[in-house]
Amino acid sequence: MFKKIIKFIWGFVRILSLVALVVLFIPKLIVLLSASTRTFSVDKVPSDRVAIVFGAGLRYDGTPTAILKDRVETAVQLYQQGTVTKLLMSGDNSYVDYNEPEAMRQYALSLGVPDQDIVLDYAGRRTYDTCYRAKEIFQLESAILVTQSFHLPRALFLCNALGVEANGVAANNIYFRKISRFIWNVRELFATTQAVWDVYVTNPLPILGDPEPIQ
Repeated sequence: MFKKIIKFIWGFVRILSLVALVVLFIPKLIVLLSASTRTFSVDKVPSDRVAIVFGAGLRYDGTPTAILKDRVETAVQLYQQGTVTKLLMSGDNSYVDYNEPEAMRQYALSLGVPDQDIVLDYAGRRTYDTCYRAKEIFQLESAILVTQSFHLPRALFLCNALGVEANGVAANNIYFRKISRFIWNVRELFATTQAVWDVYVTNPLPILGDPEPIQ
């Protein structure tokens, strides 16, 4: 009897492991493969009009976190070398005292980017929302995406699936601890599955509004 229980438990664990493989790792593999031909270094990415910078949290004092600074600095590099002419800063502004796009704007200004070349998206609460609004609100047909390498494949998948032909550049100006990178990559397994679900099943609508084409 005891052996039968152990055998049943072992079989159940194997089934769960298979389900986890299908649900988490296969979508991740597909997204990674699709992003591999669209990922470039700062100096080799094809020119485009706009770079999209994804939000990544603020400190308690309202300034960008280290990971967000890394993204803005990389986008500014693209701007300064003439690869792009506009920066679309997309982030969360759900609360009056939490404004990612404005913090990104202020940091870009401090690095020498003229204010007229910075566009703010205050409703980029998720990567999906940013990509959806890039197409529907800001009327972008193509763009360069700027974020870290752990997040870039998902961002590329979403933007291309939602109608923005995108290439990507990984922000790597700062070295992050191994434990941080491990946590981010584990989180991406679940976030990637959610991204595939959003695109092919639920098609959620983010906050929208009147079109604001980037001139």
